[in-house]
Amino acid sequence: MGIRRRFVPLTAALALTGGLSASQAAPALAAQPASGRTAGAAAADGTYLSFNKNQSDPGKSALYLMASVPDARDTVLAKYRAGSGDAGPNGTDECAGSQGWLPNGTYQVLAHDAHYNGGDHGVNGKVIHVQDKVCQDGRTTRAELFVHSEMWPEGSQAAARPGQDNPYRWDGPDDYRSLGCIKLSPAHIDDLFGEAGRYGWPTKLKVVS
Repeated sequence: MGIRRRFVPLTAALALTGGLSASQAAPALAAQPASGRTAGAAAADGTYLSFNKNQSDPGKSALYLMASVPDARDTVLAKYRAGSGDAGPNGTDECAGSQGWLPNGTYQVLAHDAHYNGGDHGVNGKVIHVQDKVCQDGRTTRAELFVHSEMWPEGSQAAARPGQDNPYRWDGPDDYRSLGCIKLSPAHIDDLFGEAGRYGWPTKLKVVS
């Protein structure tokens, strides 16, 4: 399919659905956020991401692009259905590495990339990379965390696999499941990138229940 592929270590490969424990994190990848297209100094002030976790159905949570408004209520610029966690018995346990959803709190946005190449078993395509976060137990670090979808690095969809899931193709609502990362549909992450480019790239992600 003309896709450039490369070998990645197993720890980096597991970043496909994010939420690794501290012992599983890949230090080299953590030190090199999404291909250097940083959102830090280049980002416009005044926008941030807000992820509102749905306790009854994590796959129907919501991700907002927000504008900060001094001395007034912040403005919603865009809203998207999103998911985090694997929807299993530990799916809402923020300290369950590779199972639970993201811990509550504020994260720095490290980078964004429209053509991220995480390898044959990693996150690919449009991604927003956020910092690691220690969960509520004060010990477990959730690492390799992205806002992402399911696609090849250049943004195309992989071929369908009848009867089984393809991690690079959006097959339906079950694809909102992750091992910690925040996942959007391909159409929604495309729209988010467009809106962030229009209003200014967010520098923070706020996660709330």
